[in-house]
Amino acid sequence: MHDIVSKGISHGIYIVTVRTKNTINGMTAALISQVSFHPLMLMVSVAPERYTHGLIKESGYFAINTLAENQKDIVKHFGFKSGRKIDKFKGISYFDAPNGSPVLSEAIAFFECRLADTFKAGDHTLFIGEVVTAKLLKSDIQPMIFRRGDFFLVPSYLQNQNIFRRDFLYLFQKYFILPHQR
Repeated sequence: MHDIVSKGISHGIYIVTVRTKNTINGMTAALISQVSFHPLMLMVSVAPERYTHGLIKESGYFAINTLAENQKDIVKHFGFKSGRKIDKFKGISYFDAPNGSPVLSEAIAFFECRLADTFKAGDHTLFIGEVVTAKLLKSDIQPMIFRRGDFFLVPSYLQNQNIFRRDFLYLFQKYFILPHQR
């Protein structure tokens, strides 16, 4: 019953990326939330068996990449195979954020976070990251949304009104552009 109800919650779709001394990896994530304004902090929920889980602990930094409505292939690429078995960045265009976290070149926006704390929450670990760098890379693209176990786009009647893009841009500029980046 809880599974049916929880599938009714809508989420953005993100790729969480991390670099350690010897490894670069990423994973698809939907369980991400802002937890503080001052300092700006985000939370990502990761199951301990995920390869990225240990890499975030080792690195101390990670990036959250916001995806666009047309990037379902990237979501599947980073979400359906383990980085223990394949190089998820092979053939993927990316650049490094200031602290070395990989950022997907095709992302709408990214947040590079310094790991501030961790909490055990049921079968996941909550990684709390203080945002040290944030940048809007593309302002004219709708974000992808995940609901009921599948990806969907913002309905066309809302896209035409630019409601989601306008709200996304407003919130990003108001809350996610750090004072030293203005």
